[in-house]
Amino acid sequence: MKISELIGLTDDLISNSKIHFAIGAKERFEPLYSFYRNDFKDWQEDQNNKNFERDYILSLIYFGKDEWLFAGLYKRIAVKQNGDRFKYETELLNVASDLIGRLVIKFTKSFRQSYPYLENYIHDFELLEILRERYTVEPFPGFEKIKIKFELLRSIIAQEEKSWKTALSIVKGVYLIADLTNGKLYIGSAYNEYSFWTRWKEYASNGHGGNTLLKALINKNGIDYANNFQFSILETRSMNAENDEVIKRESFWKDILLSREFGYNKN
Repeated sequence: MKISELIGLTDDLISNSKIHFAIGAKERFEPLYSFYRNDFKDWQEDQNNKNFERDYILSLIYFGKDEWLFAGLYKRIAVKQNGDRFKYETELLNVASDLIGRLVIKFTKSFRQSYPYLENYIHDFELLEILRERYTVEPFPGFEKIKIKFELLRSIIAQEEKSWKTALSIVKGVYLIADLTNGKLYIGSAYNEYSFWTRWKEYASNGHGGNTLLKALINKNGIDYANNFQFSILETRSMNAENDEVIKRESFWKDILLSREFGYNKN
């Protein structure tokens, strides 16, 4: 079946629509995280140019290589300029609503433009998959497999994703934060009444979680710099474990980083 027929796009809609290939400038999955947080509409309406100068917008979110998640058909209402940004007012139409967040389209985007005319490419779209449920973040993968970027962590915390919250709320221990721009590593720990969930919730709120070095980076560069951070877990302990035990293991890992000259600054 053609994608235009599956979604229910008339010739008139097609000829009056632009595609929005939504992909983040710094982090390509940024609009996907935004969709998960239920604020994709706001994310899309903030533009650096007057990109939506047709009546309708077919929104496709980057989902993987040559894969795009259908995020709905929007009607353009108005646009206002604010400094060097343009704020659109749009309305999500009741078109293929049951496929929003479920329909995955295959399309090889071999050009840079993110806002082409729909009629030029609609016939090149292929049905890849229809998810059984609306897209949500993948379930908790296990402590040893966690390697999660800040933006996704913030989405999980904001939505209180059940499998992640359940797992991270019952243990404390030692974690690692990697700055992907320069390879620097930071060791931290969750102890006292703090589980990983409550500790990482602090990072999600301000980007630094009170860590002196990270706070200096955020104060200097803004919270968007936190999108360079990647979180993982080094060791877990039960919530009944003694605080001294966790603190000693944190020191142990810091000493390892220092001895191997991984760029860790103990101060």
